[in-house]
Amino acid sequence: MSNTIYIEYNFRISPLQPTSDILIAELGAIGFESFVENETGIQAYIQKEEWQADMLNEVGILSNPDFDITYEVKEIEQENWNATWEQNFKPITVGEVCEVRAPFHEKSNVTYDIVIEPKMSFGTGHHETTHMMLQFILDHDFKGKTVLDMGSGTGVLAILAEMRGAVSVDAIDIDNWCYLNAMENVERNHGKHIKVYEGDASLLKDQKYDVIIANINRNILLSDIPEYAKCLTGGGQLFLSGFYKEDIPLITEKCNEFGLRFEKNQEKNNWVAVKYVF
Repeated sequence: MSNTIYIEYNFRISPLQPTSDILIAELGAIGFESFVENETGIQAYIQKEEWQADMLNEVGILSNPDFDITYEVKEIEQENWNATWEQNFKPITVGEVCEVRAPFHEKSNVTYDIVIEPKMSFGTGHHETTHMMLQFILDHDFKGKTVLDMGSGTGVLAILAEMRGAVSVDAIDIDNWCYLNAMENVERNHGKHIKVYEGDASLLKDQKYDVIIANINRNILLSDIPEYAKCLTGGGQLFLSGFYKEDIPLITEKCNEFGLRFEKNQEKNNWVAVKYVF
């Protein structure tokens, strides 16, 4: 992995919101795998072998006259990612009791101290969806629970679930770099009950969980909800994020088909996290 070459797009954006969120969603749909948000826009990364010079033609927001978006492009080698990360990452606090920080940040006096070095993985807590899912975990009782973190990225949600008392956590991501990075972060945070797997919902056969956390995107969630329902124990809880407020009816309709009912949701900059229960 050390010789992986990435293409970096440095987007300058006005207005910053909701433009950044829309652009990230569209770029993610065509293969961009990591994003760093900053005061002027975002930096987006895609592996060079997956990159095509004309691929931004598929990104509709770039041709929308209501948004002012310019960008520069360059190659970046994998080993330079940490320097990029350190220049842009600031620790975040969730619910005043949980901090997500990098190894080079000083430890704060919080109940849940999570140290993450994401490299090219998604899920630092900065994006609205990850932040809301962290808040959901803080707001609910995880003591003695068996948990699935689907689309685990850096593993930050799995790590907090264990810190909150989960006795068993499976973290699954389809991306190899996320899989490797999550294993590193689990070890860095002294995880004892977290198992990390590379794959998709096909790994869920015959598994049972009290809580399922899935922060992916709308289309994958719609495809995977039937599998989640099969895996949940009676009275189980399903936390979903990675989609917009206007997608809630569609997600809820699919959940209802499999006996899951809407309970509540959080909203941040039009992104939502939603809780469903059996």
